[in-house]
Amino acid sequence: MTKKTKYSIETKLKAIELKQQGYSTTYILKELGIKNKTQVDTWLRWAANGELHRLHQPIGKQYTYQLGVSELSELEQMQLRVQELEMQNEILGKLKGILES
Repeated sequence: MTKKTKYSIETKLKAIELKQQGYSTTYILKELGIKNKTQVDTWLRWAANGELHRLHQPIGKQYTYQLGVSELSELEQMQLRVQELEMQNEILGKLKGILES
């Protein structure tokens, strides 16, 4: 397994800026020492969607709920909890069906 590389917020913003100025992704990778083309594509997608807060997320952590659960209203937190429980019930139902057959 390869070690994941953490890029600074400055590097991420510079990559977005260079791409918006028309530089090629290959040039950006070489210039900023970024290992993977899809990483730049992801940062660009986040910028295009107005999700620049996601550039601050730690390696391996995803903002599934945009700004994080603690910043959502109580109703939104409850709705997310309901979704989570529904998924768990669905998985348990499938497991029960497998075990019974």
